[in-house]
Amino acid sequence: MGKIAFVFSGQGDQFPGMGKPIEEKYASAAAIYEMADKIRPKTSYQCFYGTEEELKETANTQPCLFTTELAMATVLMEKGMIPDCVAGFSLGEVVAATVSGIFDNETGFRLVCKRGELMQRESEKFDTSMAAIVKLTDKQVNEICEKYSDVFPVNFNCPGQITVSGLSAQMPEFFADVKEAGGRALPLKVKGAFHSPFMKKASDDFEVELNKVKPNENKITLYSNMTARPYNENVSYLLSKQICNPVLWEKTIRNMIEDGVDTFIEIGPGKTLTNMIKKISADVSAVTASEYLN
Repeated sequence: MGKIAFVFSGQGDQFPGMGKPIEEKYASAAAIYEMADKIRPKTSYQCFYGTEEELKETANTQPCLFTTELAMATVLMEKGMIPDCVAGFSLGEVVAATVSGIFDNETGFRLVCKRGELMQRESEKFDTSMAAIVKLTDKQVNEICEKYSDVFPVNFNCPGQITVSGLSAQMPEFFADVKEAGGRALPLKVKGAFHSPFMKKASDDFEVELNKVKPNENKITLYSNMTARPYNENVSYLLSKQICNPVLWEKTIRNMIEDGVDTFIEIGPGKTLTNMIKKISADVSAVTASEYLN
């Protein structure tokens, strides 16, 4: 039998009411929401009753998703489902680092709150946005981006899908070029140009925060967005620099498969990563955590 991986989703999958069913059903999940509320009051209220617009705000999205994903993972592991390795997409990597044992739950939550604040701060300095580009190759998207001073390929998700970040003013013309090349642009439910040079100051400041914390040795193998390889001792560097560098998701999944993973369980409120993994390889199983939590 092959290895099992937990993969934690990033911003964009959030929705009002997320996590409420498991919080009501499982005491261990309720304890995670209680922990979050003690550090950041009303986190659970935002998850369960916040508006879609409220949850789009990065400073809210990140702690709310972290809490929901950590609660889901906690319940799965309580049921005896222990992953051989973990990875997370963008903010999901902070959850993955926590589940791997690098941070305890409270430290991971405090860090993700700070990460969300810093990225929100930088987002408010510029009118920026993100979009998923489908039906084009990596090479085509890179070539179109090169025509623009402030549009960057940032997330290499799966074959035929790359996310770009950039100035909102340049996006309409960029989208027109994408359409002309035979592709399609799908705007994302985020406010900011994540994983691009626009996030450099947030990355630097988050590294300062990370350096205040002494990481533990991880008990579960953790893969990095930055390198697509398992973490080494450079926790602060890898976890901070991914904020302003591309997420190498397709490469990460391929490396995990090469290392023996044949079952991926997406931890999060949606199924974005599950869909990506199915496009990366038809030879592995990819399912959402909700299939085990209902």
